[in-house]
Amino acid sequence: MKVREVMGVVAIAVRPEATFVEMVDAMRRFKVGALTVIDAGDHPVGVVTDDDLLLKETDPGAHPGVFDSRARRQEHRKAAGGTAGQVMTTPAITVTKDTPVRDAARLMHRHRIKQLPVVDALTGCITGTVHQSDLLKIFVRPPEEIEREVAGACERLAVDRREMTVGVSAGVVTLRGRIAFRSQIGPLVAAVREIDGVLDVENALTCRSDDLVVVPPFL
Repeated sequence: MKVREVMGVVAIAVRPEATFVEMVDAMRRFKVGALTVIDAGDHPVGVVTDDDLLLKETDPGAHPGVFDSRARRQEHRKAAGGTAGQVMTTPAITVTKDTPVRDAARLMHRHRIKQLPVVDALTGCITGTVHQSDLLKIFVRPPEEIEREVAGACERLAVDRREMTVGVSAGVVTLRGRIAFRSQIGPLVAAVREIDGVLDVENALTCRSDDLVVVPPFL
């Protein structure tokens, strides 16, 4: 699945000159935990989160110390800032509509963020936002959709599925029956695991022909 299939087409954004009060008001009014900061051409240049704004309360009037880490100095800077441009984290981490959902999820996990601006692949202008809750939609996909993708995987791997059955329940795919060759079982199971919305694969496949040659160790 691509980001375009789960994203929201509304992006809550502010300009770099937006004040602290304006940012708080926007977050409360639209019930979001982050704002994308965009330049005059609607290109994302940074992101402000509710955690960034809370530093105003938790780190008031603090000054960088000689032994402060880089992260700590950045927190001091944000606490002292009064506009979006001074408080934001930059550069903005973005995705496009054609970014795979899995890649978007990895970006969120790696950078510990809960949403990503979606930009146009050609212009770089913001076109929407994808949230963590949007990505979770892949785990409630209809079983029929997953079964069709399993069939597609079989076709790509030239697996004869006439004697094979596929069951999907709560994101778990069960493969039963018999296919032609033992060498096809591993690649098929791996391909099914990569399908969006699949949490696990229960493999109960057998084969008509064992084509895997085990070479004995040299003595």
